[in-house]
Amino acid sequence: MDGNIIVTFIRILVNVLWFALLARVVLSWIKLSPTNPLVVIVFQITEPMLAPIRRVLPRMAMIDLSPMVALIIIIVIQRLLLRIL
Repeated sequence: MDGNIIVTFIRILVNVLWFALLARVVLSWIKLSPTNPLVVIVFQITEPMLAPIRRVLPRMAMIDLSPMVALIIIIVIQRLLLRIL
């Protein structure tokens, strides 16, 4: 029973992170005010994941690839955790 709760939690967490990263990408195109509550929440969720990746990954012209790298890392971690459980 406890394994099912953990698996469900991991899946929900990955979905939340995925949607937050997707929202971050879309918000970068829309250019809302940085004080907008939605922008603040999305940035608080995603910036701890993206900042370390940006320090390592060079920017490609005007394209920020850190959200794509973060998604790949999240998916890999999810699959590893689900295999262990």
